[in-house]
Parts: sequence; C-alpha cells; structure tokens
Amino acid sequence: MIFIIILLIIAAYYFYPESKLPKGKEIDRIEVFKSKRRMKVYSEGVLLKTYRISLGKNPVGHKQFEGDYKTPEGIYSIDGRNPNSAFHKNLGISYPNENDLEKAKRLGKPAGGDIKIHGLRNGRGYISKFHRWRDWTAGCIAVTDAEVDELYDAVKIGAEIQVYP
Repeated sequence: MIFIIILLIIAAYYFYPESKLPKGKEIDRIEVFKSKRRMKVYSEGVLLKTYRISLGKNPVGHKQFEGDYKTPEGIYSIDGRNPNSAFHKNLGISYPNENDLEKAKRLGKPAGGDIKIHGLRNGRGYISKFHRWRDWTAGCIAVTDAEVDELYDAVKIGAEIQVYP
C-alpha cells in the first residue's frame, strides 16, 4: 500500500502541469538565485515566470576555472542560441568576462566557457522535472526541455542575466 501511495505521489509530481510563459512577451532580464535553485524572467521590469533549475555539480561559489563544476556568479548577457545542442536547445551566457579571465589566469588555469541555459541531454527528456533533484551540469543552468523551448523563443539576444549566490 505504501508503495502505491509513493508511486501516486511521484506520478502527480511528474504530470502536474507547469504554468506557461505568457505568449508574445520578450524576456529582457533574467535573475538566477543559486542558493534557491530558482530563475526569474522579466519583460520590461515585470516578472513573467519563475523556473526551478539545476546547476553545476559543485554549485557553491563563483566559477574560478574550467572544470570546477561551478555556475558563474555576476552580471552577464545572453549572447546566442543553439537549436542543435547536445542538451536539447540552449541559450549562451557571455561567460567569461574580463574579470573571470584575469582570475583564472592568476590561478594558472583556463577560465572555461560554454556556459548555457539548456534543457536535458538529448534522448533524456523523459527525465523532465526529476532533473531538479540534484545539481548535475558542468556549470550550466538546466531546465526541462519544455521550459528551454519557451525560453529559446522569448529571450532576446543581449538580455541581461544576473546570477546571485
């Protein structure tokens, strides 16, 4: 009986519909709150939607160098779109900036790059919301495939993204 109850709870979580992003709105600002695993998107100062996210495997602190599995903190911009990503689709984040490059150089390591907002690895979309149960990326911000689909169309290139601890 307990097994059936647990199974029903999991099924309800998996199939419970998420709110949709309003149609026709252009996202010009994104805020990421790493400690809360939340990402908020705005159009002209109006909050449109809050997403639950996963981060890099080592999420505490600012990204220092390539391979540290941290998600960068600071102010960046959305600098590209890729419909052919290994992770469904993605939006590029302008990491590293000059400060990031300088810090990594002082450590004698490459700063890395390729930080994105992306969906799930291709072929793994069935995981859906369960990906949120742990941080699993190499430093990117992960949402479900359905969520990255709506973001992909709505986020304008050049939109500001601010990542908080």
